[in-house]
Amino acid sequence: MEELLDPGLGDVRVFLMRDDNKPRKLKYNLDGVRRLLVFGGAYSNLVRAAARAGSERGFETIGIIRGEERLPLNWSLRYAADHGMTLAYMDRATYRLKHTPQVLERLRERWGDVTMLPEGASNAAAVRGCAELPADIPAPPEFSDPAWYDLVCCPVGTGGTLAGIAAGLPEGRRALGFAVLKGAAFLDAEVAALQRAAYGRTWDNWSINLDYHFGGYARSTPELDRFAARHRVEGVYVAKMLYGVLDLARRGAFAPGTRIVAVVTAPPAPAHPSVDVAEWGAPTGFDSGEPRWRR
Repeated sequence: MEELLDPGLGDVRVFLMRDDNKPRKLKYNLDGVRRLLVFGGAYSNLVRAAARAGSERGFETIGIIRGEERLPLNWSLRYAADHGMTLAYMDRATYRLKHTPQVLERLRERWGDVTMLPEGASNAAAVRGCAELPADIPAPPEFSDPAWYDLVCCPVGTGGTLAGIAAGLPEGRRALGFAVLKGAAFLDAEVAALQRAAYGRTWDNWSINLDYHFGGYARSTPELDRFAARHRVEGVYVAKMLYGVLDLARRGAFAPGTRIVAVVTAPPAPAHPSVDVAEWGAPTGFDSGEPRWRR
């Protein structure tokens, strides 16, 4: 845990908790798994996390990657392949329909008996894993109360992390998510649905800010790029969240003395990836601003 020092914060204090959310999402999704299939883009954190879990635990992993194959593999897909993952590619039109019975049946015909996770691994089991995060927030030496903070902030792509964090918060604490997608108003309903699926109820201690998407998923601006580099944070998710926290603090959106834990859910990407994220375009389906298909 490190405190972020910025003169624009005034009396608001921001602490960075570096915590990869993908192992939390996978924790309760891997019981009894022998073959795991996940969906993701060319730089998906979930794809890498699933590949590593399969390598460490000895089960087969398959990554369904949005878009066409590009060689050589970028650093992210190379990591997955090096950890034994089989990579298969799905065109964007089909990827948009990846949760429909027709597409799922075709995947099962090809891959056989397989456990499939939704994009982002956001399901009831993932929510339960992420709900354990608040209990793991360390207290700086100056605070003796385990619930020393007022607000927990996190990036929001598919909603599972925010749904879990809010469910696991101590009484009186709140969670604020920052959508990394453009047109993401649908995420309010998604987060509530995920909480109901996991616990049969919802919480009213959370909200989602929609104003810091910087043009949409994997989109950026020179200002955001400089911000991410200055704070040494990943740009697709974390930089948008942290930029939003600091900007809101400067605008007086938080009461003086507010203590904020900003969850850094992914490490920075390598300095020179072989293919830039933006070249792959905005994702399709659930993480593009289109509501997830439901049976």
